[in-house]
Amino acid sequence: MVTDAGAPQPGRLEAIWIKRAHRGPMDPVASGALVAGRGLVGNADQGRRRQVTLIEQEKWDGLMRELQASISPAARRANLMISGIGLADSRDRVLLIGACRIRIAGETRPCERMDEALPGLRQALKLGWAGGVFAEVLDDGPIAVGDTVAWDD
Repeated sequence: MVTDAGAPQPGRLEAIWIKRAHRGPMDPVASGALVAGRGLVGNADQGRRRQVTLIEQEKWDGLMRELQASISPAARRANLMISGIGLADSRDRVLLIGACRIRIAGETRPCERMDEALPGLRQALKLGWAGGVFAEVLDDGPIAVGDTVAWDD
C-alpha cells in the first residue's frame, strides 16, 4: 500500500500458528515469541533453515476465490499470516514484525499435503510465490496479532 504522499504503508500481522510436532496440527495463538537463530517458541521446526514461515492474506484470499473454496489458511502450515506486504521476490530482504527482524531466505515450495487439504491447492500455490516464504529470525522478542509489519530497507 502507498499513501497519498507516496510513503509505503505498513502491513499487519494477521495470524500466528504454532506447529507442536512435525506434521502435527497448527495451533492458532494471539501472541508468541521469536528467538534469534531458532524461530517461533514452541514450534517443532526451531533452529532449522526454515525458522519461521509466512504467507500473505491477500494471496490466500485470492486462491480461495480461484479454487472456489473456503478452508482455513492454517492448512498452508505457515507460522505467520501478514497483510499489506508483498512477499514475492523478497529473498534476502529484512522484514520487521513488531520490533523483531527476520531475513527472508527463500520461497516456500508447497508439498503434497496441500492437495490433502484441498485438491488443486498445491499447483495454485506454486505461482507467484503464493506459497509464501521462509525466514531466519534475527532478533529475540514478542510478536502479536495486530503488530505492524514493514520492510527494513
